[in-house]
Amino acid sequence: MQKVIVVGQGYVGLPVAMRAVAVGYDVVGVDLDKSRVADLVAGQSYVGDVPSSTLREALSSGRYRATADYDDAGTFDIAVITVPTPLKESLPDLSFIESATVSLARNLRPGATVILESTTYPGTTEELVAPILERGSGLVAGPDFHVGYSPERIDPGNRTWGFVETPKVVSGIDTESLRAVDDFYSSLVDTTVPVSGTREAELTKLLENTFRHVNIALVNELSVFAHQLGVNVWESIDAAATKPFGFMRFTPGPGVGGHCLPVDPSYLSWEVRRKLGRNFRFVELANDINDHMPDYVVQRASQLLNSRSRALSGATVLLIGLAYKRDTGDIRESPSLRVINLLLDTGAVLRAVDDHVETRFWPAGVEKVALNDESLESADLVILLTDHSNLDVSILAGSKTMVLDTRNRIRGDHVSAL
Repeated sequence: MQKVIVVGQGYVGLPVAMRAVAVGYDVVGVDLDKSRVADLVAGQSYVGDVPSSTLREALSSGRYRATADYDDAGTFDIAVITVPTPLKESLPDLSFIESATVSLARNLRPGATVILESTTYPGTTEELVAPILERGSGLVAGPDFHVGYSPERIDPGNRTWGFVETPKVVSGIDTESLRAVDDFYSSLVDTTVPVSGTREAELTKLLENTFRHVNIALVNELSVFAHQLGVNVWESIDAAATKPFGFMRFTPGPGVGGHCLPVDPSYLSWEVRRKLGRNFRFVELANDINDHMPDYVVQRASQLLNSRSRALSGATVLLIGLAYKRDTGDIRESPSLRVINLLLDTGAVLRAVDDHVETRFWPAGVEKVALNDESLESADLVILLTDHSNLDVSILAGSKTMVLDTRNRIRGDHVSAL
């Protein structure tokens, strides 16, 4: 039985670990967050796509355990790195990759395979990961052990395209590495997509998210202008989406969030500037538009209150949904955080509804409430930011409280779409 170590037990790493257990691997999940490890050991999942029942089955099988100690994890046949790659002062922060790689190198043995899944710029696997593994182990990448890259494609909350169903791009630093990486993922998912090198695989991930980022920016800016022109942009999008070719539906929103869209395109832009001395203008323009959508939301909120001779200062604003994505609890880089800060700066009193967001991640200065008649009637304005499926937003349609709907989910006399 082959032993797999999955570094990082978040929304990417935990599904990988659970699937590897399900198909017969002996798996150790490594996460430096001791509170996460405690939850995992107790059989309590904090990842929406992994039910606690699935985690408990993995634990009871004896083929999964979680630890915060690399030495406790020991040697391995396959290691998968799924750690965050955030931006730090607008620059790529690869410190989590570096730390994980250094730690894995101590237990690297001949014939093992190390796979990076974390989003990064082209060249990271060959220029950073492989050399660190070589220095820490005394082995040579290629002849002695395998190294590859396979970009994560997890879409939290997607019930159609889960980890198993989504094609997995795979790559290696040489032919044998590619074969090792492909063999591993072929045992986990329905379809693998081999590419010629790790740089091509790294660019694939950045291309996918840059495509989304740019198109979301397009409809976001269009929604601002359409409102000013008195045009229903949502109706136009619906009509355009009936075209069976040459158009892909994207919709406006309060901004972008999560670990991908606010971050990944900037990795590509940074690498282009660093290596080529050029500006990736599409990315920089998309960043500017999407970063300022929360400001536009607050501007629209102010206009709605002003229409009733009210100001944001002292007004009670009820926010519906704080997570960056529907049916997840992920609040990382969520546009709601920027909306909250801007509203607090105006002196507004904030309340919010979101059962998905854990208490420890709940933003300061915001009272947590339930969505009911009482919370609606006590608010001067409601802003729907994230339309979780467990929320009965139809209650907003009949309310006399003004509603700013950034997701175009509600129709009502007092409802304004973004």
